[in-house]
This record gives sequence, structure tokens and C-alpha cells, in this order.
Amino acid sequence: MRIGAPAEREDGERRVVLTPEACKKLIGLGHEVVVEEGAGAKAGHPDAAYVTAGAEVVDTATAWGAPLVLRINPLLVDDVARLSEGATVLGLLYGHARPEVVEALAARKVTFLALERIPRSTIAQSFDVLSSMANIAGYRAVIEAAAELGTFLGPQMTAAGKKPPARVLVIGAGVAGLAAIGAARALGAEVRAFDTRDAVKDEVSSLGASFLELDFEETGDGGGGYAKVMSEAFIEAEMALFLAQAPQVDIVITTALIPGRPAPRLWTTEHVEAMKPGSVVVDLAAIQGGNCDETVPGEKAEHAGVKILGYTDLVSRMAGDASRFFANNLVNLLKFAGKGLDPGELALSPENTTLGPALVLVDGVEPPPPPPAPPAPKRPEPPRHAPAVEPEVPAPQSRTRDALLSLGAALGLFALGVNAPSELVGHLTVFVLACFVGWQVIWNVSPALHTPLMAVTNAISGIILVGGMLQAGLGTTSWATALGGVAILLATINVVGGFMVTQRMLAMFRKEG
Repeated sequence: MRIGAPAEREDGERRVVLTPEACKKLIGLGHEVVVEEGAGAKAGHPDAAYVTAGAEVVDTATAWGAPLVLRINPLLVDDVARLSEGATVLGLLYGHARPEVVEALAARKVTFLALERIPRSTIAQSFDVLSSMANIAGYRAVIEAAAELGTFLGPQMTAAGKKPPARVLVIGAGVAGLAAIGAARALGAEVRAFDTRDAVKDEVSSLGASFLELDFEETGDGGGGYAKVMSEAFIEAEMALFLAQAPQVDIVITTALIPGRPAPRLWTTEHVEAMKPGSVVVDLAAIQGGNCDETVPGEKAEHAGVKILGYTDLVSRMAGDASRFFANNLVNLLKFAGKGLDPGELALSPENTTLGPALVLVDGVEPPPPPPAPPAPKRPEPPRHAPAVEPEVPAPQSRTRDALLSLGAALGLFALGVNAPSELVGHLTVFVLACFVGWQVIWNVSPALHTPLMAVTNAISGIILVGGMLQAGLGTTSWATALGGVAILLATINVVGGFMVTQRMLAMFRKEG
């Protein structure tokens, strides 16, 4: 299929929908790719790179006129007029807020697959553009906030004085929120996070942040990886929690979005005024109105000495990485849609449980909702009286070998007990029992605890050190004295190594600052 990649013309947009690397992959799948001239220049991809990859650099009309058009930014009504009738478009749409665009697409009998409507499932993870772009936005939010704050985020201890770490509050622990937490922690900040979904608590904690909780029964899990609208009582308690945090934190990053609705207001004017002058708020929900009362979408505002960043182009400020991730998402989607078909063919069907929910229009007509998934087949109930299982009978040769080994071991132990000194027999008995008990103890410990358990228990080798020193200190020249010296050497290595491993593991879980 002929795929068109027109340039993105929105103000401040630097991304390109296909990179040369992605073009090469699509061509390898049997597709033909045309790219509008200059489309990748702002993302660092000159036209010559596309030609080298095997794509054709064309004018605007040719790129828009391809049977399959790929886009990043939502189409405008003027853009729809450039599409050929009956074309297929893959891109972001947000049709619930732009019904006039959907009507224009229907009039041209366009098939439109809205990328924001792809379910967040395991199968669709590799072509989830919202997650890949949110990851970049969360990281960039921390970089922008650090630049505006103008101080170290991590603690500093110098001859000129010391500085405590900056305190960062992240509201919303989705993909963007977790990326912001990771970036802020990497820079040394003390991070606190809040989310209405209890399920993300472990993820927040694993990144080294403190999870703020409310003593409330209600949960905010709305399904599909998104949060739901909370009750008035919950919101009131949430606002009180934020107001208590406002004077303590230096940076606030808000990420709360609910599909199909304006962004919820979580950081009010009262919260802004409670913050210290010079503090920073980064509102990642600015594109849908913002989570902060003082946010001006697309701009930097200031209120009561606090800077409020409402930038809507944070992802585009990392155009190279953002373009590569977006393009790879689309390559994975097209690969999935063409699986099992001839090279260059695609299947975009409403019956597809993964892509079906994202099809807004099929040949200009809104498709019916996909059928519900069939119920899982019931497992057959086992019979009440399970058939007897015949025991495995060992082969005659195996039985003979095992009998001979057992007999040999018994004769050896008997001979040892008769001829060996009584002291050796006693020591050997203790040794065998110690090995057996030790093996049983270690065997029943969870594998996750093996390393710390062994690191600590190795310190018990100090007993061997005492015995070795007593034996080596006899002042005689004998094998016992030599073995005592060897025991001292090996036990010392074991003890030192055990403590080193223990310290390293404890350092992994020790909170800095």
C-alpha cells in the first residue's frame, strides 16, 4: 500500500510522523512510502535521509493524496479537503471535541483509525502512542521545572555550605507521572506522589517516591489504565491534602486527564498562593484546559510569585526521540494489521478486538460497536473418582544399579566405623548432620531471599576462623596445622564477601537525602 507522510504544520510542532528508519521498515513490509519534502527537517531528518531509506520525497498534494495517510496532530477541516476520497488515515483525532472534523471525514468516505482510542492492553502496548508520548512529556516536565526553579534538585554538601534536596509533588501516577518521578529522583529530588488509584502505589514506591494517601474507602480506578471522576467528599479531602503540601514543595507536576472530558481542576488559586515564591507548577493537562486554575495553555504564567508552565509542546521539544517513538508505534501497528496477509496489505476491521474500538469511521460510516468478547470456555470438571495412576516401574538394570550403590555405601560406612578412630566417627557424624540440616534450611527459604540470607549467614564462618586459629596456633608442623591455616584464609574471604554483599544490597534500598 502507498503510505503518505505529510509534514506537521502546527505552531511549535517539530516532530515528523515517519523517520527514515521507520520508512525502511515499512518498505521491508511491502509498502511504498512517500514523504512530503522538508517534513523531517525540524526533527533532524533531511530529505536525503528518506531517499537513502528508499522513500520518495514528494510535494504536499502527493503526500496528502496517498491511499493511507499517517498523522500526528489532529486533522483540521482544511486538512480533510486534501485527502483523496475513500482514503484511510491513522492518527490522533479526539473526535468527541471536534464533531465538524468527523462530519467532513464522513463526507469524503474516509476510514479513520483514532490512535487515542486503541485499548491499553498487552497486545496493543507496542503501538500505544499515548504512552510513548506521555513518557517523554513527564521527563521533559522535570527538565523545564528545574530550569525555571534555578536551583539544584539534589542535595549539595560543599565547603560553601549545604543545600537540602528540592521537593517535588507529582499529581497523577500514570505513564507521564511515573516518568516525571523517575526523572526527578534521578536528579536527586525528594519526590512525593498522589494518585486516586491504589494500584499504582507499588510503582511509585519502587521509583523511590513517597506515596501520599487519604484515609478514604473510594478508589479511582476507571479501567483501561485511566482514573475516574471521584465523589465530592473525596475531592474535598484531596484538596485539603494538597493545601497542606503546597507550602512544603518546590515543584508541582500535574498530569490528571480523563478521556473525553475537560481536565479536572486539582491545583486551585488557593494552592498556588500557598506555595513559596519562586516555586514552579508544570501543568501537563494544559492541552485540555489544565489542572491548575492559573494555567494559560501554551504559555508561561505567574501568580503570587509562582511560575505556572502550561506548555503544550513539551513532547515536541524532544522532537528526535518523540518522532522515533511515534514512528515505531505506527510501524508496529501496521505490522499487526498486516499479520497473516500478503506483503503490503492491511486489514482494518471493526471485528478486530484490538483495532476495532479505534475505528471511528469505515468508508465514511460509523461502524457498529464490536461484539462482546465470547465467554471463556469452561474447564471440564475432573471425574469424581480419578483413575488410578500406575506407578512407574524402574527398569531391571536401574534396580540392580541402585541396589549395588546402596550396598557399597553401607559396606563403606561399616568399614569406616570399625577401623576409624572414635573421634573421627564423632566428627563425621556431626558433619553429616550439619550438612543435612543446613541443606534443609536453605532449601525451604524463598529464592528471593537467598542472596541476603547467604550474605548474613556467611558471617557465621567466624566460628571456623576461631577453630582454624586454635589449630594453627599449636606450633607444630602437621597436616592439621596446615589445614587450620587454609581454613583461616577461606573463612576470612567468606566473611568479608558476605558483609560486602550485604552492604551493597542494603544500599539499593537505602533512601538518599
